Amino acid sequence: MEKPSVRQNFFKKLWHWWNRDRRILTLKAGLAALLPVLCCMAACAAQGGSLSQVYLPASEWNDELFYYKQVEGILSHGYPQGYFGFNESHALKLSFAAWSPVLVWPWLLYGLVAGWNLMAPIYSNILFLTLALLAFVLLTNPGWKQLGLLALLFCCFMPYTRYMLCGMPEIICFSVLIVYWGLLIRTVEKETAGKVALLFLLGGTMTLMRPYLILFLLGPSWLWIRRHRAAGLAGSLAVTAAAAGGYMLIKHDLGAAYFTPLFKTEWLSPFLQGHILTGVRGMLAKIYYEGRTFLALTLQGLKSGLAEGAFFAIFLAMLLILLWQFVADLRRKRKKQALLNGYLAFCFFSMWMALLLMYKMKEGSKHLLTFMAVGILAIALMETRFYKKAVIIGALCIYLFWYQGDQPGDYRIYFANQERIEQLAYWQQVFAEEMVLQEENTPNFDNSVIWTFNDVPAGSGDGEAVLTDWQILYALPKGWGISCCYREYVEEHLEQLQSLYLTIPAGGELQRSCEALGMEQVGQDGRVCVYRTR
Repeated sequence: MEKPSVRQNFFKKLWHWWNRDRRILTLKAGLAALLPVLCCMAACAAQGGSLSQVYLPASEWNDELFYYKQVEGILSHGYPQGYFGFNESHALKLSFAAWSPVLVWPWLLYGLVAGWNLMAPIYSNILFLTLALLAFVLLTNPGWKQLGLLALLFCCFMPYTRYMLCGMPEIICFSVLIVYWGLLIRTVEKETAGKVALLFLLGGTMTLMRPYLILFLLGPSWLWIRRHRAAGLAGSLAVTAAAAGGYMLIKHDLGAAYFTPLFKTEWLSPFLQGHILTGVRGMLAKIYYEGRTFLALTLQGLKSGLAEGAFFAIFLAMLLILLWQFVADLRRKRKKQALLNGYLAFCFFSMWMALLLMYKMKEGSKHLLTFMAVGILAIALMETRFYKKAVIIGALCIYLFWYQGDQPGDYRIYFANQERIEQLAYWQQVFAEEMVLQEENTPNFDNSVIWTFNDVPAGSGDGEAVLTDWQILYALPKGWGISCCYREYVEEHLEQLQSLYLTIPAGGELQRSCEALGMEQVGQDGRVCVYRTR
């Protein structure tokens, strides 16, 4: 009888390893992995477009421009050759804007493999969340009912879909944290040194991306300390200090100063001066007054669908559910579930306090979404009899996001339109003919363009300001930097501007001033014009 070949033996062993349980798990993971693209296609169809028609230059979210052009500059030249900043601020080293460049590292990997164009952020976001869900299900092996709840809550939680269909890096944060949480669940079930090390790696990476995600270094720290006591404590402190120090170095050396400080830290002054009781009173007073604003916005969100209020309402509901489940798990002596739900509740609460103490309400509301994105999955996996908690969150998401949510800036998907396409084509030609990238002593202001935030119509005095069509800057050649400037800054420094080019609304007071100074006009359409400053 002929012996089986090596190939036949391999496939036989593979099929034996891939037993019925593993085949069912693979099916579950595959079904979960379909959710991102199906939700994106459905959302686009519901708003009268298709996935291929999503168009970044049609969007009103200007942060997308900064992220897109910085990634493009890194991929084409190693780093942008012109400065990204605000009111012509720039980083001490290289040329990045105010946010950590570590935030976009998955986009860089995608760009290296598949190239970088206007659809790349959308396709890569869908890919990252798909891989994250695939990994999460493989790591946690939910039951069929839990998987159904996961699918339901995923579809109800609109920020998943909205942020996949844009050029913001929120999906990167969602995806890394989802993989982290799945791995933490797996590690609590069966701990190994390799899993704990990987949790530290993911937690440290997230900290370098956004500082508040340092909270997720506490999970592997606790596991390490529980097993190795003093050595685990010393190691955990070292890793946490290295991650925090790394973020501070990145922020100090690679971050441009924003218009205003990104964090409110005035409440720390009494503590730094040794006035502990005064500091505690001040901190509690700030939490109280900011908390009143938070609750007022939450109520407004429940009544009218105000986006930040909607985020706050769902965030609070998730926090309460996590706390409730934590207590229930303790009563039923389910130690592992109690540990996980209690830890996530602690992270939610800590982020809430950080929002009240250090962030502006509107901007800070978007930072809560990363916690909520993993909270959705945690609630879907809760072992409860009638799944009331998942139903409550799902109903709240449907009401606030899909029924009340009608604010275009927060919920609308932006599709290509002929006017914007023609405008971009015109400016691509203008910029290609005019702008020559200087590749010596880079980064420099000769490779930088000012985008003026707004201007008033000429002769109108203090008339209503007109926003600049900053979307034309997607047409800039690769490597150019962009400095977003207030009109008042440009007016005051018009004759001393460092950036070589100036973008302003057409027909405004700034255009009149540029003409009076004899600046050379590079191009103009019906709404925006660009001048060479020197």
